[in-house]
Amino acid sequence: MIYLDYQATTPVAPEVRAAMLPYLDERFGNPHSPHRMGREAAAAVEVAREQVAALCPKGGSLAFTGSATEALNWAIKGSKGGIVTIATEHAAVLDSARAAGRTGRDVRILPVGSDGLVDLDAARAAITPGVGLVAAMLVNNEIGVIQPVKELADLAHAAGALFLCDAVQGYGRLPIPDNVDLVAIAAHKIHGPKGIGALWVRDGVTIEPLLHGGGQEAAGRSGTLAPMLCAGFGAAAELMHERAEEDAAHLDRLWQIATQRLGPEWTINGSFAHRYHGNLNLHCDGVDAARLISDLRGLAFSAGSACASGSGRPSHVLKAIGLSDAEARSSIRLGFGRYTSEEDIEKAAGMILEAAERQLMWAV
Repeated sequence: MIYLDYQATTPVAPEVRAAMLPYLDERFGNPHSPHRMGREAAAAVEVAREQVAALCPKGGSLAFTGSATEALNWAIKGSKGGIVTIATEHAAVLDSARAAGRTGRDVRILPVGSDGLVDLDAARAAITPGVGLVAAMLVNNEIGVIQPVKELADLAHAAGALFLCDAVQGYGRLPIPDNVDLVAIAAHKIHGPKGIGALWVRDGVTIEPLLHGGGQEAAGRSGTLAPMLCAGFGAAAELMHERAEEDAAHLDRLWQIATQRLGPEWTINGSFAHRYHGNLNLHCDGVDAARLISDLRGLAFSAGSACASGSGRPSHVLKAIGLSDAEARSSIRLGFGRYTSEEDIEKAAGMILEAAERQLMWAV
């Protein structure tokens, strides 16, 4: 099986697995207990916290959560005032904003252009006094487009609002701008374990708790932490830092091979220039992406977000950039990274081209 679905999740790094194993066995203590085993577990959690926070801006604290979805819900529902976000955001942001809207908060959702980028003039007009939170992705999970987060955060602050950065796809790969106030991240997108995320909170920023019942995390999150997952997250973050240049160069080579091999029949969705090279989202007129995925059993790739894969509806991101229903259903997302080889990309591109050609031939 060739795995090309890195936006959904990434393979666990061997070093991460090794870091986690002791906390499955002899170091199983509750990190919130006062005895020696508890203190040992707590020390491991704090080491991991420092490792994960090292890739966030300076001047803040990091609270572990059960997922990035929890972190995003916490940031949105724990803030006050109106909310401004973007039409191509993850469902965890859009659905949380709509839920907040049902409590009486004003919610404004900004459109994007055909390149997937928000218009800063439209953002400036929408981010006015009374807005309490602006939320935007650093890297879009479906099309890989990089939003102007720094500029959006400046607009938020000029209006007296906080800025929430969904950095799930960009954390460890792109610098997170220093002027953001809240950052949501997840371990399983950086070769860490599933079931753990984090919310970074700038010093001086307070938000209401989402979960009550103990307040184990300083920022107000309740629940017993899993030292195993924290240790894995920390090891994954440290690897991202150590391998940053090597991973980026590898991705650039893979991107070049994939785009050249697939050729002009496949049109890239979203901006060509402002995007992360580990995400290749593209469409070919007349191709049924769902059938392509079904036909290519030796290849793991997707037609969009794993969170919405069973909905049957065209991707809201692809619709937001102006694709027709037919174009959206002809779109595939190829995600690759550290453990993808050049041979994998060559072989996968060949498989996709052959399967697409068969579809189009039978459609004539």
